[in-house]
Amino acid sequence: MADEGKGHPADAVAPPIHLRPAREADLGAIVPLLLRLKRLNEEFDPLLKVREDAERQARDIVRSHLADPKAVVLVAEGLGADRDKVVGFVRAVVRERPFYVPEFEGVIVDIYLLPLYRRKGVGEYLLREVSAALKAKGAGVVTAEFPAQNEIAVRFYAKRGFRPITSIHARSL
Repeated sequence: MADEGKGHPADAVAPPIHLRPAREADLGAIVPLLLRLKRLNEEFDPLLKVREDAERQARDIVRSHLADPKAVVLVAEGLGADRDKVVGFVRAVVRERPFYVPEFEGVIVDIYLLPLYRRKGVGEYLLREVSAALKAKGAGVVTAEFPAQNEIAVRFYAKRGFRPITSIHARSL
C-alpha cells in the first residue's frame, strides 16, 4: 500500500493494522464481516432486510470481485494479539459515469471494521488506501454507498470531504 509518511500529514500515526489485498483464502474471514455489516444496515432500515441466502451471495460477490480487475478488495489484519486475524475489509469497484466528467468513479461498496478497531484512525487509513487503489485503476472521483439512515457513516464521510451527489428513494410494494 502507500508508503508511510508519503503524502500524509507528518503527525499521522500508523494504524494498528496491516492492510493488504484480499485473497481467495480470506473468504472465510471476509464473509462473516460482510454479513455483520449487512445486518447492521438492516438495523438502520427495514428495506435492507438480509436475505436467507446472504452468506452464499456474499461469498459469490466477494469471490467475483477478487477476480475483477476493476474491483479492489483489501483486508485489514490486526497486530499484536490479533496478528494475521482479519479485523476489517473494504470492497470497492470502478465504474463508468457515461454522462459525467470524470468518466470513471471509484465506489466504496462496503467498509467494515470490528468495533475494537474503530476510532483509532483505521477507517481513515482504509479510506485513504482504497482511494489510492481506485485512482490507480482510473477513477477520477470516489463515492461511498451506505444506508441513508446511517448517521455514523454520514458523519464519517462528511468529515473527510464527501457530500451527497445523488439520492435513491424507495418504498415497499
